[in-house]
Amino acid sequence: MQSSLKDGKKYTIRRTTVADAESMIDYVYKIGSESDNLTFGRGELDITLEQEEEFLKSFASKANALNIIAELEGTIIGSLNFTGGGRPRIAHTGEFGVSVLKEFWGQGVGTNLVEYLIKWSKDTGIIRKINLRVRTDNLPAIQVYKKLGFCEEGLITREFMIDGKFFDLYAMGLKID
Repeated sequence: MQSSLKDGKKYTIRRTTVADAESMIDYVYKIGSESDNLTFGRGELDITLEQEEEFLKSFASKANALNIIAELEGTIIGSLNFTGGGRPRIAHTGEFGVSVLKEFWGQGVGTNLVEYLIKWSKDTGIIRKINLRVRTDNLPAIQVYKKLGFCEEGLITREFMIDGKFFDLYAMGLKID
């Protein structure tokens, strides 16, 4: 899928492959230092190339899992991964995480990644519900999710603790059918 930034530069959204493992590690290390909206921060992840390759392989082997990137001129600028349930009773639902390099915030990259997920979910015939969790103070992300049809379904208190301060999350969901 092709899309454009506000300055007109074109980027691609595509599924990851094992060949992306090294670039994904670099991306994750960079993004961890740019945002407090993620479940990890600077230096909190220690991923080997082999671990990342196995992680990426796991998405290719499941019909209810998706790992995609937004790529601009060979550089990963955004990422989304969705994992559906591992047992028949919950295989139709799953949760995703999405991130975008700070330099590209507010340019529609995250929105396009989630739109790709929604279309893919409809096309699978398996996924019937997409879930996410978002910090209650991450208003730009909440606005995007609501624009795409997600609804607040609950409040998870004290889920994050950063520098001794607690942060709450909204549980949000989108019904596919």
